[in-house]
Amino acid sequence: MTLVQELTGQERFVRACVGVVAASALAYPLVLASVRLLVAQLLVVDVAAVVVWLCVGIACSVGAVAALRWGAVRRVRSPWLLAGLLPPAAFELWVLWPLLTA
Repeated sequence: MTLVQELTGQERFVRACVGVVAASALAYPLVLASVRLLVAQLLVVDVAAVVVWLCVGIACSVGAVAALRWGAVRRVRSPWLLAGLLPPAAFELWVLWPLLTA
């Protein structure tokens, strides 16, 4: 039997609630990382800080999606999750390109 078949209704509900709470706990660090990334890119222009806060933001995003998928008893590793990171990564590269080539 699979994990979905083994869980009762109450266990599924508790697991879903824990997944939502875990994902929402990552919302504030994600907002902080976004604000710090904005400051590091536009106001202070610090490449090291941009890289650090970008990695923190990616980790928070992936962690939030993984927590939600865990709570829904879904596979955590998804190629679409990683593919969804490509447009923001391309934008960050476009913003940082003048700093990297100068």
